[in-house]
Amino acid sequence: MFTLVTGVTGQVGTGFLPRLLAQGRSGDRVRVLLRDASRADRLAGLGAEVVLGDLRDTDVLGRALAGVDAVVNMAAAFRGVADEEVRAVNRDAALDLARAAVARGVRRFVQTGTNLVYGVGRGRPHVEDDPSVPGGPMWTAYAQSKAEVERALLTHEEFAGLDVRVGRLAFVYGEGDPHLPGITRWTAHQPATKRHHLVHVADVAQGLLRLLYAPGADGRVYNIADDAPVTVLEIHQLLGADAPAQDVDPDPDPWHGLVSTDRIRRELGFRPQYPTLWTARDAGAL
Repeated sequence: MFTLVTGVTGQVGTGFLPRLLAQGRSGDRVRVLLRDASRADRLAGLGAEVVLGDLRDTDVLGRALAGVDAVVNMAAAFRGVADEEVRAVNRDAALDLARAAVARGVRRFVQTGTNLVYGVGRGRPHVEDDPSVPGGPMWTAYAQSKAEVERALLTHEEFAGLDVRVGRLAFVYGEGDPHLPGITRWTAHQPATKRHHLVHVADVAQGLLRLLYAPGADGRVYNIADDAPVTVLEIHQLLGADAPAQDVDPDPDPWHGLVSTDRIRRELGFRPQYPTLWTARDAGAL
């Protein structure tokens, strides 16, 4: 298989690309689309072919997709970016990439998403067939743009010939990802009992690799998360941060962001290498 990967300099991509290259089968090739030329030599040294340019440049897309069998799209914009840029990258550029993939006969398209697309809670962990219901404390342009691109890829006629697979990621951490240490900036004002669903970057890579190679997964969506959501209090304790505020109203939506991983376990054999945040802590993998 000849795979194009986007978003390789983000934390998810940084964890995914070396694992994709390491497990490559005989004859497999990997190409990356990269904006930062200063990183090209390092990625080429890992064994990836490099195409320099922007995801939103149609000429660049043509070069990046030439001869490719599959795409793993991890390019994303979310924190510290204007809403217009979030939509331009997460929705518009992703759909342009998919259109270009269809035009060039690419067979498979793996789209990375987020568990935030579910919106408000359902009184239970979210399952992949739950519709997106906008709302809740984390419903932003990021969640909306991810929900919109998924809907288009999975339902629009123009993508009918493309084998689309979607991986919805929980809160990603591990291997130096700065998101976990920074989480206390906003959890400090949440109820101490509020639960968050996490996933280690190694298990994100594992899940996406399973999506990429699995036969018969076309048109399927999979939640990718660990086995044990953790409370705000537990996160603060693990990080050695001050305890969260005590004068906060109880969580009105205790199931927000929590997902079932039954489908990916049952259909693709996914088992987290780090089933809990504590496992990763004890292994020195934070």
